[in-house]
Amino acid sequence: MLSADLRALLTGPGGPFERALEPVLGAPAEVFVQRAPHLPAVLDGAAGRTPDAPYLVAGERTLTYAGAARLARAYAAVLAGEYGVGKGDRVAVAAPNSPEYLLAFWATTALGAILTGLNGWWTPAELDHGIELTGPVVVFGAGRPLQRLHECGAAATIRIADLADLADLAGAAERLDSPADWPAAVIEEDDPAAIMFTSGTTGRPKGAVLSHRNMVHFGLFGGLGGAVAALAGGADGRQVPPGVQRATLLSNPLFHVSGACVALSTAPLFGTKLVLPPPGRWSEETALRLTHEHRLTQWSGVPTHFWRMLTHPDFDSYETGQVATIGSGGSTFAPELLRLIEEKMPGVQVTNGYGMTETTGAGTFLNAQKMDTHPASVGAAAPTMKVQVRDAAGTALPEGEVGEVHLAGAGVFLGYWRDPAATRDVLDDGRWYRTGDYGRIVDGVLYLESRMRDMIIRGGENIYPIEIEYRLVEHPDIDDAAVIGVPDTVLGQEVKAFVVCRRGAELDAGQVRDWVAGALAAFKVPARVEFRDALPYSQTGKVLKRELEGSPA
Repeated sequence: MLSADLRALLTGPGGPFERALEPVLGAPAEVFVQRAPHLPAVLDGAAGRTPDAPYLVAGERTLTYAGAARLARAYAAVLAGEYGVGKGDRVAVAAPNSPEYLLAFWATTALGAILTGLNGWWTPAELDHGIELTGPVVVFGAGRPLQRLHECGAAATIRIADLADLADLAGAAERLDSPADWPAAVIEEDDPAAIMFTSGTTGRPKGAVLSHRNMVHFGLFGGLGGAVAALAGGADGRQVPPGVQRATLLSNPLFHVSGACVALSTAPLFGTKLVLPPPGRWSEETALRLTHEHRLTQWSGVPTHFWRMLTHPDFDSYETGQVATIGSGGSTFAPELLRLIEEKMPGVQVTNGYGMTETTGAGTFLNAQKMDTHPASVGAAAPTMKVQVRDAAGTALPEGEVGEVHLAGAGVFLGYWRDPAATRDVLDDGRWYRTGDYGRIVDGVLYLESRMRDMIIRGGENIYPIEIEYRLVEHPDIDDAAVIGVPDTVLGQEVKAFVVCRRGAELDAGQVRDWVAGALAAFKVPARVEFRDALPYSQTGKVLKRELEGSPA
């Protein structure tokens, strides 16, 4: 993808992405040589390189990198002095994204403590589970999540505090004392930094423990992928001009790996400005307006987000010419979407990838060049990562055969908090992580088939929903689609499709079935079709199929 000179410039000795093989928790892993030793050093580095550059913009408030470092030190002093937080303690937060949440995150990690991100949409019972599992010394909340925290059974035994109170104390400390340095704490690379709860597809959510190494690696891993994509794009590809600050929305929640690691690693490592959208559900109109107002250079999301922005009736009234990259993860880009992106935003660099909380988002990477030849894939092994497809016995399979996807590398998590059995189930002695996803490798790139739990078995035939979903969204009148299996007396399961039509379009079930039948085998054609105004999505952009499974068959 790159010339030898460019490759040497990026990854050669002394280069910003120089790599080496080192032991990580007893297993060899490829690591970045030029890396910060822990998260507080990442923020200090950004404050030293670009002190006055905007870091976080929330409405009328702008926090610079130097300002964030000063305030984070004050937050750390207050956490230690007023709340008794020390190394190894857990500090839980249930709140919407805000500058206060981010500063509390920085301060917690600087003390060698562990930030526990509680899902702000959880019910009191779910919050109780997260609190009981992780045992924090204090739980901070804001907005509606704070109200739900006070309804928890844990409120009787755990200190519940308003995030605003922490902010007030830290602000006073910063004004009066202006701490010159972080509180003393010895932090090792493989010390825990955060607990992120998994989506809990089976049983109750588990707490995935991410280390300082994991989160620092995320930023460098993403930075190298972005640099390769930009350089491989050539002269015709859009580029961020020298001297122009990169800028993007911070839409993903800080209790999720894609939100936390962007805010604490990617952005400070590369001096990016993060813009917080207003509270509430994601809106294509808001995303376009903020792109225009803040001259955003990058869009991140899932394909549905890009469909909705590109087909918005007022798209042309917003300035998007400065957007250089569009990035996604996990979901494939339909050819029709790629054509629409090229038509509306010629030269923009499109990237995709595949990873999960347990690998700190790292796994595979797909740039625009590979997308032209392998559009339905999620790419090849990302820099520093290893990918295998294995059978049920754990044996690596040859190209073309479907099996369970396994990932290894410096991004692989430490394990599940206080759950050694679950950790053993997914991590082997070589620190290979079992993803629970089906896939196949062809020409060195990974094609996802389905999550194991999503696979439909119809009359003995294995059906992977993603293949049908991919076909459905290629229809010019379909905006979004999801496919699940529903019980059938004779066949065991049948295929059911949930379809969202584009604005002004009308389809019936027969037309949907005919469209699928035009490209896929008859047994994959949905027997049942349900039309929806919208599909249920999580805050991180994943279709909530469990909610669809509760719909009438």
